[in-house]
Amino acid sequence: MKNLKILTIALLLGIGVRAQQPDPPGQVENHGEAVNQAYLFAHMTHQDYGRLYYSVSLDGLHWSALNNKERVFQDYKGHPDICKGHDGRYYIAGNTSDGSPDINFWVSSDLISWEKHSTYTPDLKSTPDYSYALQRIGAPKIFFDEDSKQYVVTWHTPHKEGTKEDPERYWASQRTLYVLSKDLKKFSEHPSRLFDWDMGTIDVFIRKIGGNYYAVIKDETYPTLYWTTGKTIRISKAPALLGPYSEPSAPISPNFREAPMLIPSPDDKIWYLYYEQYPGVSYGLSIADNMNGPWYQASGYTFHSDWDKYSFPPAVRHGCMITISKNEYNQLVDYFGMVKE
Repeated sequence: MKNLKILTIALLLGIGVRAQQPDPPGQVENHGEAVNQAYLFAHMTHQDYGRLYYSVSLDGLHWSALNNKERVFQDYKGHPDICKGHDGRYYIAGNTSDGSPDINFWVSSDLISWEKHSTYTPDLKSTPDYSYALQRIGAPKIFFDEDSKQYVVTWHTPHKEGTKEDPERYWASQRTLYVLSKDLKKFSEHPSRLFDWDMGTIDVFIRKIGGNYYAVIKDETYPTLYWTTGKTIRISKAPALLGPYSEPSAPISPNFREAPMLIPSPDDKIWYLYYEQYPGVSYGLSIADNMNGPWYQASGYTFHSDWDKYSFPPAVRHGCMITISKNEYNQLVDYFGMVKE
């Protein structure tokens, strides 16, 4: 009883009592028993936007920079997106700018050395029901579908220029397009729109989880009282790779978040969904035990160790996260070297 009184008084006075918050689920006590043993974050930085950098993690929560925080591949430009392909090698997509007509692909067997694989130039004007598209290609992403043995390449393209009075109409006009390919050298005849519904979407990627496909999107309409979901991360679901996709879910993130990234936890039972608070302010993390939710937000970027449940090297900007083997992790660390913060 005496100890309880002391604790109560300390709490009332705010003296030196700080409760340890619970850690995110999905971790394993013995790392050797982890289903997902390591992770790679391929990203850009605030100071060097659009170039390729690496950070790695063993738990999917705490990330360390590689290569002395310098570029890992000089030729790359774009918003990094990597997938493991039909031949077991890794493929990365990029473009030199949103105004460039080309999507570039490189390939690597070890995530260390990359070589040019192909260049694809979509005829945006040939997109059915979207011939009025502007010549813009934003953040191309690639997903290899094991069921159909084909890649789907997605990107966003607008159809309205911004104006001084209404710069946001450019962003609200973004629509997600895609093409299919068996080898990332030959592509389907023309781009197509991925979603039946009509709303601004960017940064879309697809994942097959269980018996369903999920499209993780950024709702690109500006938030108002009449569109409260604007600039948030949302999720759509479909029974097949190309849909039809459901109406987007309620927001997974707060407003003004973009560039979502999804990884499974080390024990493979939990989903970690990261997103950037832009422009380069911080990262958020939402957690769920299934893609349909419910999702909750973990605490991080507070710079208080007992509150931060995830951490990043300073100034990282968006890219992609993938699972890698412990051997691949060791090879990356041995080759590039890890930065100790």
